Amino acid sequence: SLRDRSALLGGVTPPASGRSSPSPFEIPHHAPSGHRYVDDLEGQNDEHLEGLSAKVKLLKNITIGIGNEVRESTVQLSQMNDAFAETSGILAGTFRRMNNMAERQGCRWLWYIIFLIFVFWFFIIVWWIRR
Repeated sequence: SLRDRSALLGGVTPPASGRSSPSPFEIPHHAPSGHRYVDDLEGQNDEHLEGLSAKVKLLKNITIGIGNEVRESTVQLSQMNDAFAETSGILAGTFRRMNNMAERQGCRWLWYIIFLIFVFWFFIIVWWIRR
């Protein structure tokens, strides 16, 4: 367990290292009890460790969620690509047949389209006048 660190160390604190800042393992002179101070430090460390563990777990879950989303998006994009390729093939065949038909009939189909446009405009003008 995390609270058994002092038991693992045998209750011995490391000697001062000669640094100007105090070591967290050193017992300050104003501390009422050495073991209680070490236990308080261990408790604070454990709280911070639990907080960090929760944050790491949250980041892990977010990362897993992002990975799942990327995989699902990849599958959807692959399916869309297949659908577009199939549609492209169908449209290419349709336009090819339409061009073949237009080449066989010559310019006759063009005259039919011009006639239909003329009839359409005629009905529009008559409707506009009679309104």
